[in-house]
Amino acid sequence: MKLIELHILQSFPVSCLNRDDVGAPKSATFGGVSRARISSQCLKRAIREYAQDNLPDARFGGERTKLIVQPLAAALEKNGLDAKAAMEHATNIADKLAKLDAKSVKDGEVPQVGTLTFLSPCELEGIAAKVAELVKSNPKAKDYEKSLDKFAKDAGLMDGADIALFGRMAASMPSLTLEGAAMFSHALSTHKTENDLDFFSAVDDRKPKGDDAGAGMIGTLEFNSAVYYRYAAVNLDLLFDADHLGKLTEDERKKVVAAFIEATVLAVPGARKNSMNASVPPSYVLGLYKEKGQPVQLINAFEAPVKGAGLVEGSRKQLVEHHQSLKTTWGIETKVEAAIPDVPLASFIQQLTAHVA
Repeated sequence: MKLIELHILQSFPVSCLNRDDVGAPKSATFGGVSRARISSQCLKRAIREYAQDNLPDARFGGERTKLIVQPLAAALEKNGLDAKAAMEHATNIADKLAKLDAKSVKDGEVPQVGTLTFLSPCELEGIAAKVAELVKSNPKAKDYEKSLDKFAKDAGLMDGADIALFGRMAASMPSLTLEGAAMFSHALSTHKTENDLDFFSAVDDRKPKGDDAGAGMIGTLEFNSAVYYRYAAVNLDLLFDADHLGKLTEDERKKVVAAFIEATVLAVPGARKNSMNASVPPSYVLGLYKEKGQPVQLINAFEAPVKGAGLVEGSRKQLVEHHQSLKTTWGIETKVEAAIPDVPLASFIQQLTAHVA
């Protein structure tokens, strides 16, 4: 497979980037010691949000939601159905795509589907246009139900690069299930990391000053600080096949991959961003383009945790040495190797996308 890989070292200060069920920073044991962890799902969410907010030409237009009835109804109205018919058929389409949540079906309220459904605007419009065309010729027609997946596929993922990259599971309509072309690891700290407690207090502004000088509220929050190793890759052959983004031109493909690289490098999860802002860029990024081979992450560079002062530099040294060792031992071939901060981000992206076709 043709492959672009990103190996990222990022030093985050006091933060809680990805919380578990009790609000503590996620963790994992690796190399026999506790590590700080950020889940791949958390990172992918941050990447989607970054691309949607900052890269308008990136085609990251997909929405994952249970509230698909209203956008479907709006698209059906746009294609000529009256409001009542549009809502009726939108509800029927939603039920076939993802099955309505019975608890949400109440008089006077727009129902929801039972599972998060990942669709692009282009797919919604494609489904609505075909259904509206059939219904206008036969108002009682519902024989379109078996063709909904075909309508979506005919429209293509022209503005759904995020769906093509991150994949989609459609339980009610398995034919719309799509394998994501991007691959992620859970980010792990390169060194042993323990969570700390932040004791906080808040003053009651209206409380009279007197003998009782106590706080109006007290509590604790968990946090950590760590140098993380993050891995992401994209299978270019899969990304641009007929089921994914095969309809895009070469220039459009380059823009999608460039956006993926930029967003992956710069996106930061938003948890507690107002109280523990951790918005810092990566310290080191190694980018690879391979004409063939398989994805290989470099986490085992840190199976023996980095120790001592200078964790970023120690992590970079172990990463580079481990990568060189793997290439020598296993004959791994790379067509392009680029690194930040050796080159600026724009040049880094240009080098990695030069072979996208």
